[in-house]
Amino acid sequence: MLTVKDSVHDHVEVSGIAAELIDTPAVQRLRRIGQLGTVSYAYPSANHTRFEHSLGVYHLASRALDHLNLKGSAKARVEAAALLHDVGHGPYSHNVENVIYRETGRYHDDVDDLLARGEVGEVLRDHGLAPERVARLVDGRGRYGQLVSGELDVDRMDYLVRDAHHTGVPYGTIDPGRLIRELRLVEGELVLAEGNVQTAESLLLARALMNPTVYSHHAARVAKAMLRQATERLLADGVDPGRLRRMDDAELRVALRDHASTAETARRLDERDLYKRAVWAEMPDVPEDLLGANVEHLRSAERAIADRADLLPEQIVLDVPPAPSMRESRTRVVVNGDIRRLDRQSPLVDALRASQRGQWRLGVYAPREATDRVGTAAVRELGLDINGALVREVRTGLQGRLDDFEE
Repeated sequence: MLTVKDSVHDHVEVSGIAAELIDTPAVQRLRRIGQLGTVSYAYPSANHTRFEHSLGVYHLASRALDHLNLKGSAKARVEAAALLHDVGHGPYSHNVENVIYRETGRYHDDVDDLLARGEVGEVLRDHGLAPERVARLVDGRGRYGQLVSGELDVDRMDYLVRDAHHTGVPYGTIDPGRLIRELRLVEGELVLAEGNVQTAESLLLARALMNPTVYSHHAARVAKAMLRQATERLLADGVDPGRLRRMDDAELRVALRDHASTAETARRLDERDLYKRAVWAEMPDVPEDLLGANVEHLRSAERAIADRADLLPEQIVLDVPPAPSMRESRTRVVVNGDIRRLDRQSPLVDALRASQRGQWRLGVYAPREATDRVGTAAVRELGLDINGALVREVRTGLQGRLDDFEE
């Protein structure tokens, strides 16, 4: 048995198959993958890794399985899935995941190949566990897969508390102990027991508050968009997508520095010389064809804005987030003996959904000295509402000068 001192859960005891998996290269690689990607540009202490998060998820999963009275190989299988759930992440975690998916057809939870081969596969098979069954759990399938990836998963319970701890914000406050104690399996569904509507709401509220203040902080978004665009150029230059998928954060940064097409972006990221906001438009100001537009459409728009503003295409970054979603609202809670979805029980859900839509922003980013003309060009090229977005663009031009002084 290993005992690991953790910044969030204090002492984490790692035993059984997890004690062997922890020293495999696939798990140790997670020490070199940041948990929050570019959020450290806004919160300098946000330098924790996927490795410590994976330990935390394993710890919470083990406690939950004890509470649910699961034992033997079935428990070992879920514990292995909890520890291994992030081994599929590429460099900078979610920041470039969609870029990698477009080239490889794999998201981070598509780990069948990674679990079947190498030392991880050997350890699993030595303990009588089929790698494909563990991979199914990582993907959230099966009776206990929802504990690893679902509305009430231990992944979420760990990262909310851990991310709040390392960024120093008070918004990710939840009580994992209570959440675990109130878990029940009812007709194959993982639910919260009677009297826990507020417990479920706490999970929902924590995620809703962390999103605008941490995960979508404007500095983190600008850096993420720049990194994503540069990674696309790396792939266009011939970097193998499979190789890129298995890079760690440092390897990707080296690759960006070593390619002429991405060296300037690498310098800006290294020196925190980020592009500034030229446009920061609300959802009602954005034409429908831009919401959910594919990559080709967005890159074409970037080129058109660059032409209007007399800049190079790589000096324009168009950042269109996906439509707001709230997976936690589907959490099941027992109310008066019935299993009900939280969004059908709690009036808080509708308020938070409205808040999410109000916080949504389309961003256009460019070098600081060009934000004024890029903003004007982008508003016209994208067909944004002139009375709303252009006024905000002028305000954002002023704000961009303050961004240099913000962490």
